[in-house]
Amino acid sequence: PGPKLQKAFEKQCNCHVKFVPFEDGVTMFNRLRLEGKSPKADVIIGLDNNLLSAAKKSDLFASTQIDISRLRLPIKWESQTFIPYDYGQYAFIYDKTKLKTPPTSLKKLIENEKLSVIYQDPRTSTVGRGMLAWMNAVYPENQVAAAWKQLAKHTVTVGKGWSESYGAFLINEKKDNYVAATFSEGHIVQIELAAKLKAAKQPKLAEQFLAFLLSPEAQKTIALHNIMLPVTCFQTGKNFKSTTT
Repeated sequence: PGPKLQKAFEKQCNCHVKFVPFEDGVTMFNRLRLEGKSPKADVIIGLDNNLLSAAKKSDLFASTQIDISRLRLPIKWESQTFIPYDYGQYAFIYDKTKLKTPPTSLKKLIENEKLSVIYQDPRTSTVGRGMLAWMNAVYPENQVAAAWKQLAKHTVTVGKGWSESYGAFLINEKKDNYVAATFSEGHIVQIELAAKLKAAKQPKLAEQFLAFLLSPEAQKTIALHNIMLPVTCFQTGKNFKSTTT
């Protein structure tokens, strides 16, 4: 949704916005940490709740005056520094024409070595870190390492980021055959976040942009083009619905 958000915000601010894309949020955050107190950006978009602890410890981000009372999330949100702009729930996607009896839990997916699985690397991907959190939530500490080893036996590839993993999944596939497997343990929630850098050269515009992300126009653009749920009361339509958390 970057180009559409850029065009809409530039009309409001009478300014020029430059987006610098990264493969994934973890890679982007690592770049910011390397830049330290001399970042090239004013705002970062693409952190998430699984990176929140590390982002807070980095001390790179500034608090804002954004009105977060409008947020409608599955959990209570209190941070004025990290501003949610969309959310969703992790799920494994499968081809319903090829897999007639999908796994009904994460444990059953791990144990079924006949299934071929693609997921993302937690060292470089926010989705990968979400998978790591999901595994840690489902398995006791003394069992999680064995579960990863079992999953590795039927892992096709571990992608560095979304584009690589999604591209591998799409090979010889038809998009209308895809559905999400519903797991009995529930589904981990991902909340994507934006934040203003303490060393931002344009702090007022940075805060204005964060407020813009919560506007009806931006929320609609993000939901429809990022395929995520809005964080405000914007109505997404029948194609968007939550799974069990």
